[in-house]
Amino acid sequence: METKENRQCENDTDLFDMMEEQLYAAVISDALDAAGFREQALRHTIRPLLPETIVVGRVMPVLCLDVYEIPDEPYQQEIAAVDSLKQNDVLVCSTNGSTRICFWGELLSTAARARGARGAVIDGFIRDVRPIMEMRFPIFTTGISPVDSNGRGEVVAYNVPIECGGVLVNPGDIVFGDADGVVVIPQTVETQVIEAALEKVRGENRTRDALQEGATLREVYDKYGIL
Repeated sequence: METKENRQCENDTDLFDMMEEQLYAAVISDALDAAGFREQALRHTIRPLLPETIVVGRVMPVLCLDVYEIPDEPYQQEIAAVDSLKQNDVLVCSTNGSTRICFWGELLSTAARARGARGAVIDGFIRDVRPIMEMRFPIFTTGISPVDSNGRGEVVAYNVPIECGGVLVNPGDIVFGDADGVVVIPQTVETQVIEAALEKVRGENRTRDALQEGATLREVYDKYGIL
């Protein structure tokens, strides 16, 4: 029996596949600017593990903080957060800029993919990069370290609003990342922003064609208003 949730997953899958094929972070950022959302790009330090990586999906936020003792039962909230992932989610984690926490690794990537997640954006460190790259799981991160999170960091909340990379991120927002960086589209304006981004791509294609045919930059800017 088809449910509303199943229909949403199918619609999101089609939407995100289209965005991955046709859009890019810079044009989405421009569309966000035009809509009055000018602070939606995560800090430049959050980079793709592989240069060709693209990630797009619904935000599932996670907040992880430094700790300084080994708990009796480690990883409890971390496990719960990953197990809560749904199809088309992207786990977006803030460690508040910690350089002690290595939050993400191969087994979490494997578990997330099995749940249908499309990737992870970690404002913090990851490890197990060789197997993650081999499995081509989309990851954005600020750095790499071999250390375990046990006794160094704990997940304190998930599926709640967080600040990640300097941007307020809410559950259900759309996150998009590529070689230029990561942007977040608030859920309230996602249709407006995506449609504007697609229209700008069409305008950029016309501009590029005109430039390749010999028109000057001034001529094409005066005609199309795109640069």
